[in-house]
Order: sequence, then structure tokens, then C-alpha cells
Amino acid sequence: MTGASDAAGDENPDADIGGELAEDPSDAIGLLGHFYRGQMDRVTAWRSRLDQTSYWAVTIIAALLTWVFSSANNPHYLLLIGMGAMVVFLAFETRRYRAYDVWRERIRLVEQDLFAELFDPDSDVSHPDWRRRISEDLRDPAVKMSALTAFARRLRRIYYPLLLVLLAAWVARITAFQPKETWRTTASILTIPGTVVVSAVAAFYLAATVVAVYGFVQRDSGEFHERESTDPWRE
Repeated sequence: MTGASDAAGDENPDADIGGELAEDPSDAIGLLGHFYRGQMDRVTAWRSRLDQTSYWAVTIIAALLTWVFSSANNPHYLLLIGMGAMVVFLAFETRRYRAYDVWRERIRLVEQDLFAELFDPDSDVSHPDWRRRISEDLRDPAVKMSALTAFARRLRRIYYPLLLVLLAAWVARITAFQPKETWRTTASILTIPGTVVVSAVAAFYLAATVVAVYGFVQRDSGEFHERESTDPWRE
């Protein structure tokens, strides 16, 4: 049996190289540094993709507002098209946010359970099984955040305020910008009555509000949020 085991080890000498390196503190610390930098680089790359999507959303809103209010003859429904464009951008950003969350969770596990204890050895480890969790995730990586949760979070943080800007602009466009016409007349689109258009917009924003509230309720320890504290050094 011993000879067979030795033969198997000779056939695959790298089978337990990770365990051997883990037993040497100097090697483990060096590899951990490389691992952290590599994961941080991926977090930064996906974060820049998120910011790029938000940047284009803001740029489109600015262009629409400038053009729609430049003349009374420019149709108001372009702002409604802008609302639809925000939903499209939000869908793209939801997908990117779920991928970003994969790398961010690994970074947070290392920071919360290794670096935090390094700076404060008397503190309790947030996740006693953090090494096992990272190991399993490296062997079988998977998206952990549901699409609805990611959608709600990005809506609440970025796109809901942008949608409110478009709503305020649209209301001003069909009311104060056209003082000689009633809002029912101004809000109409071709053969669609203004009351139908306003009702559809109201239903859209009601649904967006419900999803945004869901994103607020679904916050957890893996999501950065404000602490209930008056300490200015704490988030």
C-alpha cells in the first residue's frame, strides 16, 4: 500500500502543493498578497464598468433635457423614451453588478476576517469559515446575488434619482412649458390621450418605487450601507 501511495505521489507531485505552501507562513503570506492584488484588480475593472454605464446614462439625460427644452416644438415624449433608456442601462448594469459582487465578496472576506483581525487581534472573526468559503468559491465560482436584488440596489442608488429628474422635467414640460394648453392636451402622443399617457407614467413610477423600497429592505452584511452611528469615522 505504501509503495502504491508513493507511486501515485510520484505520478502527480503537484497534487498537494497548495497544502504544503499553506504550512509555510512566509510562502502563504506572499501568495496571499498576490491573491489579494489579483482579486482587487478584478474588482476595480468591474467597478469601472459600472461607472461607465452610469456615466452614459447621465450623459443621455443631459442631452435629452437640453434638446427638449430648447424649443416648444420639440416633442415631450423624448423624455419618456429617455425613461425607457434608463431601464435598458439599468438592465446592463444589473448584470455587471452581479459579476462585480463575485469578486467583491472574496475581497471582503479577506478584509473582514484576516486584515481586520491583524489590526485588532482581540476582535471576533466575522466568518470563522472564511478560508473554506473562499476555497469553495475558487473551485466552483458562481453568481450569488439574485437578479432582482441587484436590479433593486442599482435602481435605488443610481437610476431612481435619475428617473425622478426625468419625471420632474416631463411634468414641467407638459405643464409650465405649455401654459396655453391643458396637461391632457400636452401629454397626448399622436392618437393616445394624455390621461392614458399620464396613467402609464404613474404606474411605471409606482412600480419603480416598489422595487427601490425592496432594494432598501434587502440590504445585508455584504452590502455597504450607513451604520446607525454618530461616529464620523464609521460608514
